[in-house]
Amino acid sequence: MRNKPGPHSPHLRVHQERGHTVLEFHGEIDILAALDIIPVLDAATGLPGARVVLDLRHIEFFDCSGLRLLYRARRRVLAQSGTVHLVCTHPLTLRILRVTELTKVMPPLSSMDEALGRPEAASEYS
Repeated sequence: MRNKPGPHSPHLRVHQERGHTVLEFHGEIDILAALDIIPVLDAATGLPGARVVLDLRHIEFFDCSGLRLLYRARRRVLAQSGTVHLVCTHPLTLRILRVTELTKVMPPLSSMDEALGRPEAASEYS
């Protein structure tokens, strides 16, 4: 019996790296993209004890729909006693994260190595 493939979105690639589930966002993250992303994001963030990295390095546009996705992922991961890290290097997206104060609960990291090598203390930002 074959396993059915999980949900798919052209805006979100999910893969495993160094014991973490990496959610790699791509392209323009707006309301239409968010509708495609939610089922994939929910499937990847609902597991107990998940170690998740939200990777925004490959986005071209990011609006309030994208912010809602980040908060949703964070809430779901922390509710299951998991950890979550955010990687973002795009100046405009970093500005949005600062203005909305998301950086206070999920400080952005500048590289995947930094996120994957961090001690498991992300839940301290609850």
